[in-house]
Amino acid sequence: MVEFLLHGGTLRGAGLTLRAAHGRGGITLQKREGDGGTPAGLLPLVRVLYRADRLAPPRCAVPVEPLSPQDGWCDDPADAAYNKPVRLPCPARHEALWREDRVYDIIGVLGWNLDPVVPGRGSAIFFHIATPDYGPTEGCVALAPPDMRTALAAGLSAIRVATG
Repeated sequence: MVEFLLHGGTLRGAGLTLRAAHGRGGITLQKREGDGGTPAGLLPLVRVLYRADRLAPPRCAVPVEPLSPQDGWCDDPADAAYNKPVRLPCPARHEALWREDRVYDIIGVLGWNLDPVVPGRGSAIFFHIATPDYGPTEGCVALAPPDMRTALAAGLSAIRVATG
């Protein structure tokens, strides 16, 4: 396991130091749906999704799957599919994973609130592409595209999110 540490605006691991963005709500020990916080703790990288129409599959230590325009992620705590992938259209509140802004061209699914899923504890905590200005995320960890590819190729298999 190659663990990287997120502290402040930096992700470090495997001899790399990379600029990173995280949640607009800061780092939190009490993650709740919609708070914009990035959950503190060890977040294993479960799998990686990518836009095959835009780029080649990234090299990484976990399974890699191409996205389709029908891929989404349920963020509705009242729905049975909460914090799980869904096919679109979906009647429950959800996030579309096929986006035009390129931030989901590569998505690492992080192991937050997956097993078991607890409604309201937070959903769609991803490792994804940062906006050009490294603006805050909705609770995810984000890197510039070349840095993301470098971290994945270096074997990133978990992100430890530190408080303070």
